[in-house]
Amino acid sequence: MLIPARMASTRLPGKPLADIGGLPMVVRVAQRAAGSGADAVVVAADDARIVQACAAHGVRALLTRADHASGSDRLAEACGQLGLDGDTVVVNVQGDEPLIDPQLIRQCADLLRAADDCVAATAAHPITTLGDYLDPNIVKVVLDARQRALYFSRAPIPWRRDAAPQALPQQPPALRHVGLYAYRAGFLRDFPQLPPAGVEQVEALEQLRVLWHGQRIAVHISQAAPGIGVDTPQDLERVRALFR
Repeated sequence: MLIPARMASTRLPGKPLADIGGLPMVVRVAQRAAGSGADAVVVAADDARIVQACAAHGVRALLTRADHASGSDRLAEACGQLGLDGDTVVVNVQGDEPLIDPQLIRQCADLLRAADDCVAATAAHPITTLGDYLDPNIVKVVLDARQRALYFSRAPIPWRRDAAPQALPQQPPALRHVGLYAYRAGFLRDFPQLPPAGVEQVEALEQLRVLWHGQRIAVHISQAAPGIGVDTPQDLERVRALFR
């Protein structure tokens, strides 16, 4: 399990070290991730302060380059540092998910191990409100018959051609993508060398690069929404209140 963590968050600078109930947020994430039964949990950091904070609480951390364009690039470097075999399943848990469900982590990893035709696995859950369906900040995904991703979008998909969107689509249902990924380490190392896709740049969704280059992503459907992620100071206060 790899947890990318960087200090230079635009909306919440120093986010990995934000205190949550007496522990840095990245340590909280690592503790939750360890509950999945992963063989190892490693933080891939861009700053020595993160590495030091992790070490102080018994969490393994690697120092990676500070100039990576994305979390996937940071994880690719970490895979190289760790010398992982190409078939090793690596779960990417974001460093701002202190309430991540350990069972969901395990389910994504198990799904990828069983999906020989896929290089990655992720998760989604049903959208229950029209507001979420129409919200461009909420990423949607549509699947094929084997629950492989066909497309990810910020637009409301699937779209009802013959009716205004006054109700959520039922068949197939609208699904919200959860930003949790399991990868095969070999693919993760190669991913940064793949040319970006046009649709990836239009939608600002990195996972579309995987589909654009002909690879497949398996999707686990969870009935429950994930815990609160931390993107803003307001999110941080909500999470602190829950821990209190």
